[in-house]
Amino acid sequence: MSSHYPETAEWLEADGLGGFASGTVSGIRTRRYHALLLTATTPPTGRVCLVNGLEAWVSLDGRQQALSCQRYAPDVVHPDGSERIAEFTPEPWPHWTFRLDDGTLIEQEILTQHGTSAVALVWRLAARGLEPSAEVTLAVRPLLSGRDYHALHHENPAFCFDAEVDGERVTWRPYAGVPGVVAISNGAYTHEPCWYRNFLYAAERERGLDCVEDLAAPGTLHFDLARGDAVCLLAVAGAEPVADRAQAATVQAAALRAAERRRRAAFPRRLERAADAYVVARGDGRTIVAGYPWFTDWGRDTFIALRGLCLATRRLADARAILLAWAGAVSEGMLPNRFPDHGEAPEYNAVDAALWWIVAAHEYVAAAAAGGSAVPAGEQERLRAATDAILSGYAAGTRFGIHCDADGMLAAGVPGVQLTWMDAKVGDWVVTPRIGKPVEVQALWLNALAIGSAFSERWREVLTRGRATFEARFWNEAAGGLYDVVDCDHRPGTIDASFRPNQIFAVGGLPLALLTGERARRLVESVHERLWTPVGLRSLAPDAPGYVGRYEGDVRARDGAYHQGTVWPWLIGPFVEAWVRVHDATPAAKRAARDRFLTPLWRYLDEAGLGHLAEIADGDPPYTPRGCPFQAWSVGEALRLDRLVLATQG
Repeated sequence: MSSHYPETAEWLEADGLGGFASGTVSGIRTRRYHALLLTATTPPTGRVCLVNGLEAWVSLDGRQQALSCQRYAPDVVHPDGSERIAEFTPEPWPHWTFRLDDGTLIEQEILTQHGTSAVALVWRLAARGLEPSAEVTLAVRPLLSGRDYHALHHENPAFCFDAEVDGERVTWRPYAGVPGVVAISNGAYTHEPCWYRNFLYAAERERGLDCVEDLAAPGTLHFDLARGDAVCLLAVAGAEPVADRAQAATVQAAALRAAERRRRAAFPRRLERAADAYVVARGDGRTIVAGYPWFTDWGRDTFIALRGLCLATRRLADARAILLAWAGAVSEGMLPNRFPDHGEAPEYNAVDAALWWIVAAHEYVAAAAAGGSAVPAGEQERLRAATDAILSGYAAGTRFGIHCDADGMLAAGVPGVQLTWMDAKVGDWVVTPRIGKPVEVQALWLNALAIGSAFSERWREVLTRGRATFEARFWNEAAGGLYDVVDCDHRPGTIDASFRPNQIFAVGGLPLALLTGERARRLVESVHERLWTPVGLRSLAPDAPGYVGRYEGDVRARDGAYHQGTVWPWLIGPFVEAWVRVHDATPAAKRAARDRFLTPLWRYLDEAGLGHLAEIADGDPPYTPRGCPFQAWSVGEALRLDRLVLATQG
């Protein structure tokens, strides 16, 4: 295999509805989520994996050579298609060049059509080899399941192999109640049902999860590459991108490719093209997928990511739709942290999600005004009303012990519930409970009060009292920073001095800095020295008790490491903003920060999720990316730095 990308690096094609196609550079599926057609039946949730992958091979005058590659249990790789990869590029969509034994070059492309549950696959004969007159045929065998995207599929008698053939269309309906699959191609279909057994997903095995699957292959599509491109459009039956059944597959594929090339060209930078994957439909509105391949939309993640994905890129219409939709979900001062996949009641289990919404709404109004398109008065009133409802609910007291204490700070937490962004929980074990008054929650609360004070005097006194308490109670002279939690477990005077990145929000990452001057400089220096890595901030200092430097093992081991040293790329945003602020935010300081902190981050765009930034990374060198390979707030904060914080011109 020849490519400058790691063989296990992953590509992503998102459809704008919450569905996607994904895989690896090598073509070997390493996750249960890798698929060619994975659709969201209730966008962006209700995801179902329909076409998991394919077997593909080329025949040169009858001599077969594989283009695909699979891993089977116990650990066998077959066939050898990855060995023929001569080149790979993810831009403008995944594109492979295969070199056959005689030098013949075959190109393969995979791309989704935005706004539809459809993916196009194209193969072409790019160059003839030593036998220029040889017959060159392609065979493609789709591998189907029809399962929930978190599940695994196994051979069973209920799978329906039947195929409905109508000209260039072949439709399979694997199970009742599951969307059907239509393949529109210029190939000839041969029905030959069989099972492929014991696919092994290495990434699932590494995560201590079930990792072996069986897939169904109803039949094979055959193409003559000597006559032109081979095209196959995979779509959800009944929701095909083109209603005209008479339109040839080659015409549909050409139109799709041209439309997608134009659409993607509108995003001038690589990270902006990545950002587009996360902004998706929810009902008639918009939302942000927290990460691919396993997250849907989460409240906290949405409002943090929105600042970079939408505001920094001037996607203000998307920001507006998202913020106004969530404005109607305020309940007792809280916003949901998650809308579950299967229609259950929303989960109101985050102390900070509503506060992040206030910050995002405030910055949206400012961005619109700065761009000369002020938010209409009626919409501003809706945003202000939601802000006031959140502040009022928190001040009066709401779920999980969340309330404004007499000192003006926000207390929160009850045993067994994780309320902050450090939310790992295994069974009944909350890894980082942080009950009391967590430092970043105070920074968010005081910022929200400052925003509310701009249109309601009732919050000004609470803000003044809370700021004074913060300055008096949180400074840790010995560490040159801030305590992580005070009044732990609601016991007055107790402290948690764990050296964590949450303290950075007192200086950067939010509109109002709570620390300035010498203390701010010392905090930033301490965080830089103890927590900074080229890919983000560690969640706990390496010299602290309980530090875990590698995120690996089974579920319990990984969740136990999640916030105990694991690096979070999204925290590079508040850290760099804090660094710039304590260096007076001069153009020279911004250029220095870009060279020192942002440039090293860019190399990770080619490490895990290609063109994107991962959810987390190991705390120990070489800071291997881990977790979700495509993460919205990681990309969002990098964009916010690039386009806003470190901009040296207006």
